[in-house]
Amino acid sequence: MRTPENSIAQFQKIRIAGDGRCLFRSVVHGACLRSGKPAPNEDLEKELADELRENVANELMKRRLDTERFIEGDFGQYVRCMRQPHVWGGEPELLMSSHVLRMPISVYIWDMKSANLKLIAEYGQEYSKENPIRVLFHSYGHYDLLKAPCN
Repeated sequence: MRTPENSIAQFQKIRIAGDGRCLFRSVVHGACLRSGKPAPNEDLEKELADELRENVANELMKRRLDTERFIEGDFGQYVRCMRQPHVWGGEPELLMSSHVLRMPISVYIWDMKSANLKLIAEYGQEYSKENPIRVLFHSYGHYDLLKAPCN
């Protein structure tokens, strides 16, 4: 049986630390590569991830009328909680990340049945459709980065 590591030849999977910031870490790492910058070291990646998290929380507040209906429970409490570095991000944070960075983000999962990557979501298509930041979502709540050969 093939595994994700050896069957997605078109991408290189870059493992991201699982410290509650993995969504933000994977996105900022991908944004650096997409912008032609070198890959950040772990300390810089953490700093950039925390900065993106804060900007995403601010963007959620800015776009409250458009996003509140997608958030379960109290919106203000959700945003306050999302500002904490150990809280996992999800779909709303991916959408807001695309707005903050003004870059497209594509989300993939590993489809065990087909033994291939499956595109499950695209954000920020209004900014570009070329060379999106690609993240791999694992069913247990972790994100890694997928690097295309051209990055």
